[in-house]
Amino acid sequence: MRDLVEIGMGRTARRAYDLDDVEIVPSRRTRSSSVVSTSWQIDAYRFDLPLVTHPTDAIVSPGTAVAVGELGGLGVLNAEGLWARHANVEDAIFQLVRAAEDLEDPTAVGRVLQELHAAPIRLDLLTEAIKTVRESGVTVAARVSPQHAAELTPDLISAGVEILVVQGTIISAEHVVRDAEPLNLKDFIGRLDVPVIAGGVSDYRTAMHLMRTGAAGVIVGHGYTPGVTSTDRVLGIGVPMATAIIDAAAARRDYLDETGGRYVHVLADGGMTVSGDIAKAIACGADAVMLGSPLAAASDAPGQGLYWTAAAAHPSLPRSRVAAGPDYAVDLKTLLFGPSSDAEGVVNLFGALRRAMAKTGYSDLKEFQRVGLTVRR
Repeated sequence: MRDLVEIGMGRTARRAYDLDDVEIVPSRRTRSSSVVSTSWQIDAYRFDLPLVTHPTDAIVSPGTAVAVGELGGLGVLNAEGLWARHANVEDAIFQLVRAAEDLEDPTAVGRVLQELHAAPIRLDLLTEAIKTVRESGVTVAARVSPQHAAELTPDLISAGVEILVVQGTIISAEHVVRDAEPLNLKDFIGRLDVPVIAGGVSDYRTAMHLMRTGAAGVIVGHGYTPGVTSTDRVLGIGVPMATAIIDAAAARRDYLDETGGRYVHVLADGGMTVSGDIAKAIACGADAVMLGSPLAAASDAPGQGLYWTAAAAHPSLPRSRVAAGPDYAVDLKTLLFGPSSDAEGVVNLFGALRRAMAKTGYSDLKEFQRVGLTVRR
């Protein structure tokens, strides 16, 4: 039975839990972390790490997409971001850094980001960015919004994109617009020869609807980062991540039964700032995590210490601030694999995941999804 609470006469609400509210329960068995596998596979593409980057220019340039791929993850370029609009992205980011230094006008950096995104998308720049990733030999992934998916996708695939990410703050199986043909994801995905990851969602029903469109993966969450994203403040929308992931995992299980064996991957996006959050997200049922702000600490992140999501550039209703990222800097490899001298879980993110799996006796990610959980009361 659902955990319902009365919030007023005749109105109940479901109690939901965030990743901070749950803890992983050790089992009777432990094992060496050297025999633990963190690999996963979506469609024909296999990765050593359950890591997909949040598609923001703050952490993903063509170069860092290559670096993430070479380290075992999947870097996702924002096909509507700065690398698609400006020939000199370093200068654009320098403008952001200078605006962020204006302490007397906290909205200045947001306005600069909006102005930078008012420039048109140039297919030559977008093609060149994708070419850089493709020629490295790593898997090529790019993100489009539901509003521009139909327009941009043919050019993205022609340029070499192998995995398409259709991501908005909130997404549904059918995006309705006034005086235009709506994006029907089922028809859209059915015409493509590449796997599509779609999201974000936060409930069982929408996750199931997206799975029925033919999506290979479903993104759960809205990229929530404390102090950065503001969807809850601006739109009043938000679902605690532990509950959202578990609900989407339930939809995955039911869809697997419904189709007689088609498995749709669940990607958790948001609410993760330290390595323990990553472990909890996998334990709740995620196949991979979509990380944003934790990667802004990498010394080679293009944001130069700033972090924002794609929603920060919305021309009329931004739902993300441009904020200072973590106040430490290590190279990307150290950030993911250590070694770390910090005891707060901000470095060696995936070494910690391997250790969590080993300490609870699980050898791979799908096994670890069955680990016991407890709730803080």
